[in-house]
Amino acid sequence: MAKKATGASKRKQQPSALETRESIEEQVQAFLAGGGEIQQVPKGVSGQTNTSGPKHITLGKKPRAS
Repeated sequence: MAKKATGASKRKQQPSALETRESIEEQVQAFLAGGGEIQQVPKGVSGQTNTSGPKHITLGKKPRAS
């Protein structure tokens, strides 16, 4: 009788850190070769521009009071 596959062998294998690093490097080189430009962002600067607005979230579909 054939052996059943275990849960670990069913999962897709994650790429190694080296493969991921090489993939990112290739993508960066392609971006730069295509005329892209990398900007240095100062530490602590946020990309969030609009911080006004409600701070609470609404869960569910309760009707709003008018």
